[in-house]
Amino acid sequence: MGFIVETKGLCKSYRSGDQSLTVLEDIALQVSQGEILSIVGTSGAGKSTLLHVIGTLIRPTSGEVRIDGEDVFKLSDHKLSHFRNERIGFVFQFHHLLPEFSAEENIMLPLLIGGARESDARKRALELLRAVSLEARGSHHPSELSGGEQQRIAVARALATRPAVVLADEPSGNLDEDTSEELHQLIWDVRKETGQAFVIVTHDPVLADRADRKVVLHAHRLATDSNPVKVGAR
Repeated sequence: MGFIVETKGLCKSYRSGDQSLTVLEDIALQVSQGEILSIVGTSGAGKSTLLHVIGTLIRPTSGEVRIDGEDVFKLSDHKLSHFRNERIGFVFQFHHLLPEFSAEENIMLPLLIGGARESDARKRALELLRAVSLEARGSHHPSELSGGEQQRIAVARALATRPAVVLADEPSGNLDEDTSEELHQLIWDVRKETGQAFVIVTHDPVLADRADRKVVLHAHRLATDSNPVKVGAR
């Protein structure tokens, strides 16, 4: 069985006049079905850039990214946009919920964008509201939810299309210790129930060490691959 995420020879650089700034250099990374992988490194090491390239939000300068077997950067822009919506879930440090929509409607949006019937999208949203223990808050708008509740809804939205992988960039960075632990436990519960793969960029050492594997990004390269344990063991 192939990897859910696989990168080969991945490089990203930016040009400014005659200067070239290298952000990622020769990144080779694999993520298996049901695996939770953490990416750590100092600020400015390129962690978020790597996540954004894997998520197809940024094109690499060179190299290959495969998601669920698809060589994503060989797709046309239109097909890539559709693939991203269907096969990649995102959770960011700030929830990015649309304030004019309810929690339930925010979860429905990726499905509606993908062409799902409203009744099917609503059914899936209600299922996910139950999964994140917020079924009673579905009609509430983001401003009426706590920070922890907002992030749980963001996780539910990321799961709406049953993606191949969920990419999380500092998902608990704005939460207090107790609320962070609740969010982390939700991620592990989702993995246990669904076999969902997660790639998590974090500065939180507790979250990083809890992952099945931890990779360290240093000097534009993956310097360390540690915590090798059986997927699902934690």
